[in-house]
Amino acid sequence: MISLHEGKGSAVKKPQEKVFLLRLAVVGCTPRIWRRLIVRESMWLSRLHDSIQVMFDWYDYQMHEFVLDDLRLGNPVHKCDVTVEDDRDINLADLDLGSRDRLHYAYHYGEGWQVEVRVEKTTVVEKGVVYPSCLAGERAGPPEDCGGLEAFHDMLACIKEPDTDLGLEWLEWLGPEHDPARCDVEKINKALKRLGK
Repeated sequence: MISLHEGKGSAVKKPQEKVFLLRLAVVGCTPRIWRRLIVRESMWLSRLHDSIQVMFDWYDYQMHEFVLDDLRLGNPVHKCDVTVEDDRDINLADLDLGSRDRLHYAYHYGEGWQVEVRVEKTTVVEKGVVYPSCLAGERAGPPEDCGGLEAFHDMLACIKEPDTDLGLEWLEWLGPEHDPARCDVEKINKALKRLGK
C-alpha cells in the first residue's frame, strides 16, 4: 500500500505568528498617559496609526509619522530633504519590531504630540484572543487641537478651578463627559474591534 505522504518528505510546520505587547506613552505628559496594546506582527503600520488614534481619542485630522532609526513612515511626503514613506505598505514584521526596543510616533506637527512605542514582550498568537486589544491604560488622551503639551498642562490646571473664566471655558470646550483622569479601556476595545486587523 502506498502512503499519501510518500515522496513528499515530512510536513514543514509554519512558524506561529508573533504577537507584540506594546506600551505606548505620550511623551512629556505629567501625570503620565499611557496604553498597553497587544497586536499581531502582521498588522499594517497604518493600522497601528489608526489604533493609536483610537486609544488616545484623536480624530486623525493631522499628519503623522513613525520614526525608526533613520526611517520615516506615515503620510507620504517628498519635500526638500524630507522623505516620509507610505506606512500602508509595511507591516510590523517588516520592521523586525521583535528585535528592536522602540519606535516613535509623531502626530500633529504643529502641536507636536509624540508617542513612544516600546515592545514589552513578544509571544505567539493565542486562539480566542482579539487583536488588536488594549489591555490597560491611564488617563484620557490629550484632546485633539488643545494647543500642544504646554496648553494641555495649562488646561489641566484650569479645569481644577471650574469657577474661573478659563476653567469654565475649558470645561465647556471639553464637554460634560470629559474626565482627564479616566482611560476607558472598554470603549477603546469596542472601537479597536471596528478597525479589524
